[in-house]
Amino acid sequence: MNATGLDTNILARYYVEDAADAATARQREQARRLLESGAPLAVCRSVVLELEWVLRGYYRFSRAQVQVVLRHLLAQPHIRFDDRQVLERAIESHAAGLDFADALHHASYADCESVASFDDRGFAQRSGKLGLRPPVRLPRGWA
Repeated sequence: MNATGLDTNILARYYVEDAADAATARQREQARRLLESGAPLAVCRSVVLELEWVLRGYYRFSRAQVQVVLRHLLAQPHIRFDDRQVLERAIESHAAGLDFADALHHASYADCESVASFDDRGFAQRSGKLGLRPPVRLPRGWA
């Protein structure tokens, strides 16, 4: 499928209504026209990951606000994603309390026996409390 791949800044301009100067307002309108055109578009996982970081880290969106954006983005029928099922699983784990990056990593390893991480207080504990499979384990005892 011929599609236009989107960079994070296009999506940020579309979803963020910040106090804009003339150039930012112009970019926001261009992003709106592009995303609402119905033309075939594509978004890769790394752009979704960066979008979450920009929304949360730079624009201070809450988890709930990020969820609204990500769910809206995935609902667009003219936008294809490199692995929609992984993104959907990540969004669900994020909604349940996992950091989005960890949720995306975990969803990407769905076919693995386990996930190794040194992040026992965040990733391992949270995924364990949520009962996510595969389990996230500390690499103790591995040579």
